[in-house]
Amino acid sequence: MDQTKINSQFPILKRKVNGKRLVYLDNAATTQKPDRVIDALKVFYSRHNSNIHRGLHTLSVEASDLYEGAHDVAAEFIGAKGREEVVFTRNTTESINLVANAWGRKVLRKNDIVVISEMEHHSNIIPWMILGKSLGIRIERIPVDNYGKLDLDECYRILTKNRRRVKLLSIVHVSNVLGTVNPVKQLSEMAHDIGALFMLDAAQSAARVKINVEAMGVDFLALSSHKMYGPTGIGVLYAGRDLMEEMDPWMGGGDMVRRVTNEEFEPADLPWKFEAGTPNIADGVVYTEAIRFIQEIGLDSIAEHERQLISYAMGKLQGLGWVKIYGPQDLASRMGVISFTVDGVHPHDLSSLLDDEAVAIRAGHHCAMPLHIKLGTPATARISFAVYNTKEDIDAFVEALKNARSTFLK
Repeated sequence: MDQTKINSQFPILKRKVNGKRLVYLDNAATTQKPDRVIDALKVFYSRHNSNIHRGLHTLSVEASDLYEGAHDVAAEFIGAKGREEVVFTRNTTESINLVANAWGRKVLRKNDIVVISEMEHHSNIIPWMILGKSLGIRIERIPVDNYGKLDLDECYRILTKNRRRVKLLSIVHVSNVLGTVNPVKQLSEMAHDIGALFMLDAAQSAARVKINVEAMGVDFLALSSHKMYGPTGIGVLYAGRDLMEEMDPWMGGGDMVRRVTNEEFEPADLPWKFEAGTPNIADGVVYTEAIRFIQEIGLDSIAEHERQLISYAMGKLQGLGWVKIYGPQDLASRMGVISFTVDGVHPHDLSSLLDDEAVAIRAGHHCAMPLHIKLGTPATARISFAVYNTKEDIDAFVEALKNARSTFLK
C-alpha cells in the first residue's frame, strides 16, 4: 500500500481541528470519503439527475441504467448471483428491519424463536423485540465469554434444544464494540443443521473482509455503504432469489408495483419489489465508486494494514497500566475496533478532552447497551481504524490520552 497516495485522496484529512491535524479514529461509526466518491456525486447531479423507471427521455434512461448497474456491482462484490438478490436500503438497520417485516411477519408464529447474541447492535435486537410484542416470538441470546467471544457450545445447545422453534440465527460478523470476528461458516452450518435460516450483519466487516454469501452459507446479509468509504443513506440487503420471491413487500407505493386495480396489486420484479418510491438514486450510483476504491487497494491489503494498526495500538495501550481493553486479546480474533476505559475518567469526558487535541474517537454504549450491561460498564471509549490511518495517528492518540488523564486527575 502506498500510504501517501491513499491518504491524499481524502480531502477531510487536510482539515485542522482546534488548530491541529485531524486524527480521525471513529471509523466504526462512519468512514471518510475519497475524492472519487465525492466527485462521482457531483457528476451524477450535474449530468444524469432524473427519476428512474418512469421516463423515456435520455436523462431517465441514463439514471435508470446507472442505478440498476450499481445493483450489479454490489451483487458481484458480495458474491450474489445477480441484481435480483440485492435490495438497496438506507443502511444496515433498515435492511434488518426489512427482513423482520417482509419475512418475519409472514413466517414467524407465536413462540417461534430468533437467536441472536449478547454482542449485537441495537439494529439486530429491537426489530425482533417489536415482533416479540406483536407476534409473541421469543428471543434467545448466545452468551459472550470472558474473552469477548461467542460461547459456541452454548450456541449449539440453544439451537438443538429448540430445533423445532428456532427459525433464524442472526449474528454480527464483527462486533462494533469488542472487535470480535465471529465464525460465520460454522454458525451458518449450525443454523442450517436444524432447518433455520442464517442472517449476517456485515456492517463492520464489508470494508475489510472478503464477503461471499454463497461460500459463507448466508441466507440474509446486511451492510452499509457509509462504513466502507461510500455515501450515507445507502445500504444493501442480500437474500437468495427464492427467499425474495416468497417475502411480501414491506412498503407500498411507486416503482414496487407492476399492476394495480381497485381490488389488488401485483408487485414488480426483483429487486424493485422492495424499493418503493423514489430511491436514493445518486448515492446508490456513487456507492459503486466506494466498492471500486476498496477493490483497487485490495481487501487483503486493507485487512493486513488494519491488523498492524491494531497490534501497534494494543501494545501502546497495554503498556500504560491504567487502560482496560475489552474484547479478545489475541489479534487473530479481533478486527477493526478497540474499546477501552481509563481509570478515573468517564469515556464522555475522555472523548471531549481528546477532541481538544483534534483526536476524534467515540464514547458511549455504541448502540450496544445490553452488551455494556454484560461488561459491567455504562460506556466505553472506542478507537476504530480505516485504510488511511497510520501509526502516527495512534501515537498522537496515545499522547492525547495521556494528556487527557493528567488534566482530569489534577
